[in-house]
Amino acid sequence: MARSTAPGPEPGPEPFLGHGMGLVPVPPDWPPLRTEEVRRLLARLVGLEDASAARITWHSPRPFAATAVISVPGTGGGEPLRLVVKRHHRAVRTRTSLQAEHAFMQHLAAQGVAVPRALDDGARSAWAEDDFVYEVLELLDGHDLYREARSWTPFTSMGHAQAAGRALARLHLASETYVAPARPHEPLRASAEIISCAGPVAAVAALAEKRPGLAGFLRHRPWRRELATSLGPLHARFLPHADALAPLWAHNDWHPSNLLWSGPRADAQVTGAIDFGLSNLTTACYDLATAIERSAIGWLGPADRRTVRPDLVKALLGGYSSLRRLEPEERAALPHLLPVVHVDYALSEVEYFHAVARSPANAMLAYRDYLLGHLDWFAGPEGTALCSYVEQVVNAGGQA
Repeated sequence: MARSTAPGPEPGPEPFLGHGMGLVPVPPDWPPLRTEEVRRLLARLVGLEDASAARITWHSPRPFAATAVISVPGTGGGEPLRLVVKRHHRAVRTRTSLQAEHAFMQHLAAQGVAVPRALDDGARSAWAEDDFVYEVLELLDGHDLYREARSWTPFTSMGHAQAAGRALARLHLASETYVAPARPHEPLRASAEIISCAGPVAAVAALAEKRPGLAGFLRHRPWRRELATSLGPLHARFLPHADALAPLWAHNDWHPSNLLWSGPRADAQVTGAIDFGLSNLTTACYDLATAIERSAIGWLGPADRRTVRPDLVKALLGGYSSLRRLEPEERAALPHLLPVVHVDYALSEVEYFHAVARSPANAMLAYRDYLLGHLDWFAGPEGTALCSYVEQVVNAGGQA
């Protein structure tokens, strides 16, 4: 799959740098959105009167898509309309996939959950143009406290973790009445399909037959042996619980920088959730395990000095269980799901870096350090201790 060239960046005093796989800013996979490009897109929208005066006020440093905050003059001299525009490569997201994401968000909004509203042209809420697919979202009110933070950055306070747990519980309660099939296989896709199979190595082999980008990376590695060694024992502990978990459409990327806040204080409340790019049919337990995995472990720090925050785990689970009590099968599954919850997504990230972004170094990093490295950490003493602690907390009703 050849990588296409996105529209070039506008001139600026310094080159734009974004978040990479580590702590050092790097050139983005996709050039930043341009003013002319944004204005052309916004002209499609219903009820937007002055798209020609739209201006970009902020470029997101997050990877995988080009994202920007846009200001459009208000009608009659009123307050400017603030929007978010995202440009995805068509190999990563199709118009159909984005509209499935928007349908889930629309359901949550109807249930009272604060999520972005996708704008449309009267017929669709995503647009294909050349090699790219675009979407436009309203900017939610709230303080974006973690806007510059990288994914997997832990919460800065127990109050934030507790509030995030409550917000996740509200989302899951609202999602219980949503019925839709899983999103199709594509790069950067959250799923629990492989880890729920009796034979995960065979499931990966079957997936690779359908995903040439993934197969292209795996064929150069002894991946069957490596995956069996790292995943096998952990998967064997989770598998007896897999079928007992009820399917549920979930966010699947619940971490601090995907939440908006009521203010800058340590006891701020969550006012909204953003970035539903990984939303899909998984389970509530999967979403909760992902929230722990991405916000309570210092993955970006040195491996020999990795920080683990059990206090944040306790606060997150306590907040969650105050609104939605975990079922017995969920309490039994969560400590064993946590070590393997990243597996399906990590494989899709390998595919993205190998076949779309064309970054061999990042593809290897996603495979070696993310997919296998996280498995090996959870099999070690620190990971084992964290899973034991999670088991204690859920069996005490989130209050251990």
